[in-house]
Amino acid sequence: MSKKHNENDPAAGMAEVIEVVQEAGESTERTPGTGEAGASASPEELVALRDQAAKAEENRDLYIRAMADLDNFRKRAARERQDAVKYANESLLNRIIPVLDSFELALAATDSAHEAVRDGVKMIFDQLRGALTEAGLQEVDAAGQAFDPALHEAVSMLETAETPDGHVVQQLRKGYRLNDRLMRPATVVVARAPSTPSA
Repeated sequence: MSKKHNENDPAAGMAEVIEVVQEAGESTERTPGTGEAGASASPEELVALRDQAAKAEENRDLYIRAMADLDNFRKRAARERQDAVKYANESLLNRIIPVLDSFELALAATDSAHEAVRDGVKMIFDQLRGALTEAGLQEVDAAGQAFDPALHEAVSMLETAETPDGHVVQQLRKGYRLNDRLMRPATVVVARAPSTPSA
């Protein structure tokens, strides 16, 4: 065998073994019974060599499949690790989102007579929202948008000519997502074109 095989690549080594066995079989078939050393083999030896070549080919296929499976496993594990890091704060943020709702309600309920209180609450709210935005939390603001069932949850429809048909006419509750994963859909009222009076 003139070629040197790579000892770190069992598949290449098996391929060379198969090639040598096949060459030996062809040589025997070309020169049966010549009596030259190594040029002839008994039928039993030839069958055994072919069996070994078939087994080597089978092992090579199994090796290639195992390497492919291992590669797929490594890629899947890497993706799962990335997702675990990306969405590690999901349960915590789910508990904090209602606090944001309460802050918004408090801001809406504070009148101008309590402007100092309102400004203080708004400052705290902005700090909290900024911290959550840095953690990957994003608002799903549906007001005026076309209704999207992947992001919005419609609770009712309202006949109106002021908002295009199928668009959000009122947002009752903001939605939130963490990076690209929806955590809570926006609760909305969807506009419907007024029905024309029957003749």
